[in-house]
Amino acid sequence: MNDVAAGRRARGGGGASRRAERTAISFETARFIERNIPNFEILNEEALQIIEWNAETVLEEIGVNFVENPAALELWKAAGADVTGERVRIPRGLARKLCATAPKTFTQHARNSARNVEIGGRNLVLAPVYGPPFVRDMEGGRRYATIEDFRNFVKLGYMSKWLHHSGGTVCEPTDVPVNKRHLDMLLAHMTLSDKPFMGSVTEPSRAEDSVEMAKILFGNDFVDQNTVMTSLININSPLTFDGIMMGALEVYARANQAAIISPFIVGGAMAPVTVAGTLTQVLAEVLAGVAYSQLIRAGAPVIFGAFVTSIDMNSGAPTFGTPEAAHITYGAGQLARRLGLPYRSGGSFCGSKLPDAQAAYETSNSLNMALLSGVNFMLHACGWLEGGLVSSYEKFVMDADQLGTLHHLAKGIIMDENGQGMDAIREVGPGGHYLGCGHTQANFKSAFWRTDLLDYKPFETWEEEGGRDTQTLANLRVKKMLGDYQAPALDEGINEALNEYVAKKKASMPDAFI
Repeated sequence: MNDVAAGRRARGGGGASRRAERTAISFETARFIERNIPNFEILNEEALQIIEWNAETVLEEIGVNFVENPAALELWKAAGADVTGERVRIPRGLARKLCATAPKTFTQHARNSARNVEIGGRNLVLAPVYGPPFVRDMEGGRRYATIEDFRNFVKLGYMSKWLHHSGGTVCEPTDVPVNKRHLDMLLAHMTLSDKPFMGSVTEPSRAEDSVEMAKILFGNDFVDQNTVMTSLININSPLTFDGIMMGALEVYARANQAAIISPFIVGGAMAPVTVAGTLTQVLAEVLAGVAYSQLIRAGAPVIFGAFVTSIDMNSGAPTFGTPEAAHITYGAGQLARRLGLPYRSGGSFCGSKLPDAQAAYETSNSLNMALLSGVNFMLHACGWLEGGLVSSYEKFVMDADQLGTLHHLAKGIIMDENGQGMDAIREVGPGGHYLGCGHTQANFKSAFWRTDLLDYKPFETWEEEGGRDTQTLANLRVKKMLGDYQAPALDEGINEALNEYVAKKKASMPDAFI
């Protein structure tokens, strides 16, 4: 398979590929964010030590379950854990010791090397919504997602300036069999975008397909020596690691591909209602998950994940943009940094059914919280609606536009000579104005963040143009972006080999919709 791909690359590459690269339209993508502002630290040293102690107590005395995975139980036993049935009790300090081999930062390579991302440190990488089975737009309303919707969202992500990453399951294409849709999704990310992407985790064999397709795209040796995929490994909170997710983690760790080890917690349902109690469980689960990845392969790249929301005690529905979720996100960031791991959390979270004022308030709270908490990889950065059940076309471009504010906030206050502006103050003096001064003329193009979507026109002009609200403007922008889309250049031999792999894999199994 990969030998065939190599041959196709030789026949399809060269001059034709370089000509395609020269003639393809290139859409500007901002470099990943490098923070020049401090992280907000909500927990003092005593609180951090209590939570860390309690998390180790959970691992040692209560333990975690590794279900339907006898090989994992054997690995833990050999490492010194107490294994009884499927319950693994980890001696105090063992998990933290194993976690020490995970890298503090790593590079995820894109097929366009200019779009590589550095995950960890003071960096922030933004990726779109992940996982909704439904989509919504102004014309079609709420409906089940299709593979065409999936491809459209990949195109929008590729063309969005402030997004650094193509993501993974940007929506769940329900018109493709469950056992085959991962192939179409991966093919879309690999051919319709040249940004970094995520692998499949819904079954270990699908993770293996992800690695094999990445080898076709990047080459065997490159994948063996570099990280080209990030995957989302959710923990079944509380304290349960299922065989499917751990099987996918095993595939990626062995291949030196990155995994987000992420508890999935709705406070009061999957964790205690208190902030400190939830943080204790989050840390215990991450410690066990990251440690297991290092048992598979020491040095495999991992990310400390925390997907945490609160619950409406009247309806049982998850709530977003709440102060309690902010407290947990801030605290988990501190715990991740003390553990020396990159941190994943945050997103354009909201519970609203429409891209309306509720969605905007909750999303704004969530995005700013994530920036200040020190998040390094933000999944769900744009497009999230209805508690994660819906990928919204309009909200995707609304959120993607607002991500530009995170880039500018993260710059901090520039205090060089130009930033101090003393020349401008001297030139204008008392009673003047700055519109025409030299300093303004030299800086006006870059001084302020400028939206590509929101309306700042005078009332009369806005009214003449139809009095369009933000959702209407976003709908028009979606149509323009999809109309302007052109695929990034890809070697013809690689493209052919990828399509051949997908066709062969699909033909090898009957359709399954469960």
